[in-house]
Amino acid sequence: MEMLKKLQSTVQSTVSSAASSVLGNPVTREFEIRNHVASGGPGCLWKIYNGIKKTTKQEVSVFVCEKRQFERMNRRDRDAVIEAMKRGVTQLTRLRHPRLLTVQHPLEESRDSLAFATEPVFSSLANVLGNYENMPTPVPAAIKDHQLYEVEIKYGLLQVTEGLAFLHNDVKMVHGNLTPEVIILNKNGAWKVAGFEFCIPSSNPPDQAAFFPAKEYNENLTPLAQQTLNYHAPEYVLQCACDTPGDLFSLGMLFYAIFNQGKTIMDCGSSLLTYKRNIEQLGSLRMSVLGSVPDPVRECVKLMLNVEPTVRPDADQMSKIPFFDDVGAMTLQYLDTLLQRDNLQKSQFFKGLPKVMSKLPKRVLLQRVLPCLTQEFVNPDMIPFVLPNVLLIADDCSNEEFTRLVLPQLKPVFKVTEPVQIVVILLQKMDLLLSKTPAQDVKDHVLPMVYRAMESSMQPIQERCLAIIPTFSSMVDFSTMKHSIIPRIKTMCLQTSSLSVRVNCLVCLGKMLESLDKWFVLDEILPMLQEIPSREPAVLMGMLGIYKMTLEHKKLGIPRDVLATKVLPFLLPIVIDNGLNLKQFNAFMSVIKEMVRQVEQEQRTKLEQLHSMQEEQQRSSLAFTQVGPDDNKGTNSMFAGSGGEQQNGGSDSMMDKIWSSFGLGGSKPVAKEPVAASMSGSPAASLRSSSSSLVDREEPAASLDMSPGRMPNQPAKVNLTLEEKQRLARDQEQQRRLKTQGPIAPQAAKPTSSSPKPRDLSKTLLDSKPMVPPSTGMMGSSQGMMGGSTGWSMMGSSTTTSMGMMGMTSTSSGMMGSGPNQSMMGMSSQGMMGMSSQGMMGTGGQGMMGKMSNQGMMGGTTGTSGFQGQTQAKPDLSSLDNLFGPPKQKVPMGQMTSQQQQPMGFSPLGGTNTGGMGGWPPPDISQQQQQQKPAQNLSRGDIMDFLG
Repeated sequence: MEMLKKLQSTVQSTVSSAASSVLGNPVTREFEIRNHVASGGPGCLWKIYNGIKKTTKQEVSVFVCEKRQFERMNRRDRDAVIEAMKRGVTQLTRLRHPRLLTVQHPLEESRDSLAFATEPVFSSLANVLGNYENMPTPVPAAIKDHQLYEVEIKYGLLQVTEGLAFLHNDVKMVHGNLTPEVIILNKNGAWKVAGFEFCIPSSNPPDQAAFFPAKEYNENLTPLAQQTLNYHAPEYVLQCACDTPGDLFSLGMLFYAIFNQGKTIMDCGSSLLTYKRNIEQLGSLRMSVLGSVPDPVRECVKLMLNVEPTVRPDADQMSKIPFFDDVGAMTLQYLDTLLQRDNLQKSQFFKGLPKVMSKLPKRVLLQRVLPCLTQEFVNPDMIPFVLPNVLLIADDCSNEEFTRLVLPQLKPVFKVTEPVQIVVILLQKMDLLLSKTPAQDVKDHVLPMVYRAMESSMQPIQERCLAIIPTFSSMVDFSTMKHSIIPRIKTMCLQTSSLSVRVNCLVCLGKMLESLDKWFVLDEILPMLQEIPSREPAVLMGMLGIYKMTLEHKKLGIPRDVLATKVLPFLLPIVIDNGLNLKQFNAFMSVIKEMVRQVEQEQRTKLEQLHSMQEEQQRSSLAFTQVGPDDNKGTNSMFAGSGGEQQNGGSDSMMDKIWSSFGLGGSKPVAKEPVAASMSGSPAASLRSSSSSLVDREEPAASLDMSPGRMPNQPAKVNLTLEEKQRLARDQEQQRRLKTQGPIAPQAAKPTSSSPKPRDLSKTLLDSKPMVPPSTGMMGSSQGMMGGSTGWSMMGSSTTTSMGMMGMTSTSSGMMGSGPNQSMMGMSSQGMMGMSSQGMMGTGGQGMMGKMSNQGMMGGTTGTSGFQGQTQAKPDLSSLDNLFGPPKQKVPMGQMTSQQQQPMGFSPLGGTNTGGMGGWPPPDISQQQQQQKPAQNLSRGDIMDFLG
């Protein structure tokens, strides 16, 4: 904050000092005076300020002479100085020449100051040579560090010489006081003659020879009111004679001072005696004294410093000496005279200018060459010749210099469309313009020029635009590229009738793919290729290049679904186009094969990942549902033999062989696994069956390549759909629940009394409640081999019947049918009293003829009996004695079933089967029991015969 306050105070003090200097001066009405930058004029009495014209905002310089600096002088000296200052400005205002300082506002006088306005000024030559009198404090760094280049000195002295020639020959005037203080350097670096306070015009008429009356030097008068003795010719002081050679003596002294760091040969001050002594020494001037002067001009300087006026060369002769024949000086001189040249001369000069500019210093190019070139922008015919030189200068500029000096001159050129070479040149230098132009100016001026060029109807402009745009595409922001440039290229490609323009559009898009976004390419570029109306080989190869670039570039890439559904269906018909030659056909096939390989690889990777996840779930389910080794052995051996007989019994068809070659294995292996799974009688088996079916549905492509000797590749990461993730989550949850359940423990059957007693079965059935051990998870369901409601049969469809006989509800099915356990030849009965009946050939195990599983409704147990090496206590069947009457004639099971077949309700997994007349509880049969006679004891064989 303190720094800002200091800066503010400094600015305020500067402005206040400037305002106080010209306070009340009429020049302030039209010009805004700013900072003090330099000083000039005789004795550097004029302070030079930067200024702005209020009406036009034109930059100017304001010269101010403060009268308070003369307060210590006597009245005569003060009036003489003020009168000389006023006379010099008045005389300068009357004269107009390129080598003279241009006055834009005449002298204005107030009580405190004198002021006038001129063209923008950098400083005086005296300031550059080290004279800082009447300069601001501190001295501006631009002036303090300013070093004159050789080409600047040569051309500056040439300008002064030409100015003197104009005064002597045209105006008939002697300057009279040519010193470094009156040589003014403007903003462009041009040297201008000023300081006409002591000029002497000819007193003769114009048609007569010029005569210049001299004025004697007065030592009693202040030196500020007289010529400077160090630069004054000897004849002025000694002979009181004045003529044009006197200015050449001053010019010789100026030459020496410039090459000698501002010091002259004579140092007289204001002493006339010292001056006379120095003049005597000057008569015998040796060349060694001029050692600092360059050799080409040393002899000329010695001639100009000769005490005899007739020996000195005139101004015209000096302007033609070889010293000024420097290429740089001649180039600058030609630039100052461009207005006098015709277009042909200008065009020839501008063509050779780049070779010369490479030898010129940067400051000279910016201050001297650039302003002259930009003046030609008003002539459209010359812009194609001038613009390359301007952009060559801009290439060496800093961003600040480009923005301040070059860009304001280029803005009008951006809007010029004729001749077409202007747009072409700008497009060729587009990288330069974008790198140095501020972002807002790029948006407002540069890019609109590009858009107009792209919308041009001229084919050369379109082709040049398409060739140049990729070179600067990385410098343009993505939003501009997306909404402005790419749409115009697409429109040009689709609407043009020129084959070369369309091909160049495709080439341009291909080169710009690296700077575009992947999804923008997929959504905008690739669909556009299918809309191109023409099918010439060049166009097709251009489209192929875009597809290949997008496919192979690590930043882009094409997803497999886009390849499979959009790209490949579009490219495949092109392959058979008759216009393609062998090389082009091979290029298309190479890209198509790569696309197919990518689709295959990504899809296989996804399916292998799914397959590995399913296998992991299956292994977890198998580990949970694994049973004892003896039971597995019996089951596997039995069904292995059965399946082998079935497989060997039939002959493979051609379709089976085809499926086998695909790795599908035909229909027989598919049916083998569900049979084994159904015999396991566990819910995990059902889960495995559903999981395997899920794999079969979702991974047909993966099974094609899974031969027995092939190991699956390591699955890579593939994104699963939401439905697949939900299905996997449900399977995992089911697996977790199965793992948390305890094992199914067999329970011992309750012993029955040896002496059966008659029981009221109706009451028993009515009072009974189904009870299932909590560890089974079956909830009282009975799934017998002949009573399953959802089973499959190898020899016929299954039937579900419900048969109620003498108070017992049973469930049966067809002979060769199967329930959810998929048994070959078995039966299942469900007791009403919670009793457990065990089949002769095995219960709960795997018998020779099948399996019988009985489960009591009120907490009965399930026993197992193996056929080989397994024994079980003989069941007590005395409780059934009261159920049967006297022996009757045996009725075949088929007839009995047909007579008593009733529809049975379906019992899903976890529910109960209902028997009787189709519902639970069964009808009241207590009256039938009262009418029955005492039952006779039946043998075990009778019971088995009765049961089939």
